[in-house]
Amino acid sequence: MNEIFDALAHPIRREVLEMLKRGGMTAGEISDQFPVSKPTMSGHFAKLKAAGLIRGENRSGSIIYTLNLSTLEEALLGFMGRVGIGSSEADLHKKAGDTA
Repeated sequence: MNEIFDALAHPIRREVLEMLKRGGMTAGEISDQFPVSKPTMSGHFAKLKAAGLIRGENRSGSIIYTLNLSTLEEALLGFMGRVGIGSSEADLHKKAGDTA
């Protein structure tokens, strides 16, 4: 979970995730939106991939990045559970007086 939140800590990486909500994009299309070098963007992509937040697929010499929402959802749910936000189904049954 730390790796995911570390990846989310940088504003460029968060913006990349926002862009990918609309669908897959090439590394070049994403990189062109930021005033940083290609190697810097490669580092951001690597950090997001290592955290499992994006996937990269090589298609005809271009890398197409897509968002991996399941990783983000799992991290957020796990974090919420750690800080006591939300209830599990078993907790809901206890509160309602169910014994099943």
